[in-house]
Amino acid sequence: MFVLSRDGLPLMPCHPARARALLTRGRAVVARHTPFTIRLKGRRRAEAEVAGVELRIDPGSRGTGLALTETRRQTSSGGLAVTVRRGLAAIELRHRGPEIHRAMIRRAGYRRRRRSTGCRYRPPRFANRVRRPGWLAPSLRHRVESVRSVVTRLLRCAPVTEIHIEENSFDIPALSAAERRGAPPGSHARPRVRSGKSCVYCGASGVPLNVDHIRARARGGTDRPANLLLACVPCNQAKAARPVEEFLAHRPERLADVLGRLRSPLGDSAAMNATKMQLLLLLEETGLPVRCWPSSLTSANRTAVGLAKSHTLDALCVGPMDSGAGDAIVRMATPVYVFTSTGRGCYARTTPDRYGFPRLVRPRRKRHQGFASGDLVRATVLKGRWAGVWTGRVSVRSTGRHSVATPLGRFNASHENLRLLQRADGFAYACRSEAELVE
Repeated sequence: MFVLSRDGLPLMPCHPARARALLTRGRAVVARHTPFTIRLKGRRRAEAEVAGVELRIDPGSRGTGLALTETRRQTSSGGLAVTVRRGLAAIELRHRGPEIHRAMIRRAGYRRRRRSTGCRYRPPRFANRVRRPGWLAPSLRHRVESVRSVVTRLLRCAPVTEIHIEENSFDIPALSAAERRGAPPGSHARPRVRSGKSCVYCGASGVPLNVDHIRARARGGTDRPANLLLACVPCNQAKAARPVEEFLAHRPERLADVLGRLRSPLGDSAAMNATKMQLLLLLEETGLPVRCWPSSLTSANRTAVGLAKSHTLDALCVGPMDSGAGDAIVRMATPVYVFTSTGRGCYARTTPDRYGFPRLVRPRRKRHQGFASGDLVRATVLKGRWAGVWTGRVSVRSTGRHSVATPLGRFNASHENLRLLQRADGFAYACRSEAELVE
């Protein structure tokens, strides 16, 4: 549990039992619900002994692991001075880069339709856009900004003295050499695919064949040779942009053969290469020393300790550790906080249909009776099926009768029976054991 002093400065984290005792005796109050943070009433930062903790980060394309650790020197049973590392808190941050990418593709489709139908209200402006130095695509910028947001929040809750981060570098040409084998995708890919003689979906031969995308470009597919195959005209038209799992659900043998043609995508590796420098620059703005360590060192530490592979356990193993001299990891943080990026809403005042035309009109105000959608509230229901005290996220309505989502379902409650616990901050929170996060 995170602990703050009377003047709001971070102190050393404590055990949950210790936090419950302080709250029961009235010596502390709850400062934040998730992650759970208490603030002491009588002790200031100058009166406490703060040794400091380390923040270790294992960045990833779809998720990032963060671990707060405490490193101490102690004497082993054999009389040797060894270094032990204790995990104090673990966070699994899940990004929403794929969702942002799909939203950008959908917006591009809307604009493409307006251009083709002559509905533009201004001339196109393609030649006067300049990208600033260090520009990243929105889906990549989100990965960097979300990590910085969580790191900034941890710096307010824990006395972090240094940051250790795993530095990943991927050789994209080497990873794709087996797939390219000569001409790059897009130039000789289609002539090379046309050498087949039968439809992959139905097996028809002696008929005209088209080049089809296994993953449709409308769903993020590319023109890589591994994503292209030959299909007859009826199968190509019937599949359209549908997922191949849905199209071949009744033919499991064909589905297994088609999925076997797909190779691991390189988008995640490219995203890591594009964001690693920006992430380092943002971490250096915190003013704390930032140390980079290779991924091979993390893997060796994890193997020496005997831990499974997950983002949080990789973050725990980031940094030097001489296992041969007796250094060890003596504690893993549990439970693991799971932060899922959800965004903060949008500026759209209408809800479009599948063709981009407005379907519903949204209210101008996002906050009603002091609540906004996504706020964590405590609902007290006096009677009815949902009688009791519930905690969950609220979806507001202008009528004042809001909807509260709980693990057991959703119900409506008046704003007079709701108590605000925590404002929506763009993340959804959950707790899981370390075993459930192991990949």
